[in-house]
Amino acid sequence: MNPRAKAVRRRRPRSGRGSGHIRHNRAVWDRVSAGYDRRHAKSLSGRSAEAWGVFRIPESTLRLLGPVRGVATLELGCGASRWSIALARRGARAVGIDLSARQLARARNLRAKAHLRFPLLRGSAERLPFRDRSFDLVFCDWGAMTFADPGRTVPECARVLRRGGAFVFATANPFRYMAHDFSRDRMTRRLTRPYFGNERIDFGPGDTVEFRRTYAGWVTLFRANGFAIERLIEPRPRLAQRTTYLSPSEVRWARSWPVETIWKLVRE
Repeated sequence: MNPRAKAVRRRRPRSGRGSGHIRHNRAVWDRVSAGYDRRHAKSLSGRSAEAWGVFRIPESTLRLLGPVRGVATLELGCGASRWSIALARRGARAVGIDLSARQLARARNLRAKAHLRFPLLRGSAERLPFRDRSFDLVFCDWGAMTFADPGRTVPECARVLRRGGAFVFATANPFRYMAHDFSRDRMTRRLTRPYFGNERIDFGPGDTVEFRRTYAGWVTLFRANGFAIERLIEPRPRLAQRTTYLSPSEVRWARSWPVETIWKLVRE
């Protein structure tokens, strides 16, 4: 392991109370990891490694992370760590963390092929194994900010960030849940679920547990943990755009209603 990992390591993560969703999501991701990578590898590789969300909007277009050379970065829910590999190539002092052992095995393989060395740790974003103020940038492209409880992840991100550091993440837009017909697994043009009272979504025993907030809920949580909101983006796909994450009908739906949200916050 990179010696720097010892410098930022604070403690081993442990499950703690209310962590059933952590064990559940870890098991799901270990099971689906290989298939997920086969399906989306092309969308996540090459120039698309540094791109955001289901529509793979280039970082060079959004400019959310800023210059990364010499910057201590932490990727939450890093998966195969393609983002961190790309940032490390540009001189970032990268660290990745993920729940899934199989995702991390893939990440270590890709890291070796890239002839890079940086820490890849197994753990939960709800209890980060790093000292306070260890990072200049924490980011997440869906990943942990979708599959972990933000009531725990946001305070942890605030803790490990230095003052003035950025926290950038993409996750599901509330409309994705409110207009989703779960019985047919398709998006609709009418609301099927309430906006309020759905902070935790259980998709069933063989699927993940996901978390969401209302916009007011997100803002309240950010401000309570010392974050200022710098940008909020609701991506809209191009006409006839394709993505491995959505069907053509879902892409057409997303032309009218947002399917994802990207936040950029700054630690005050």
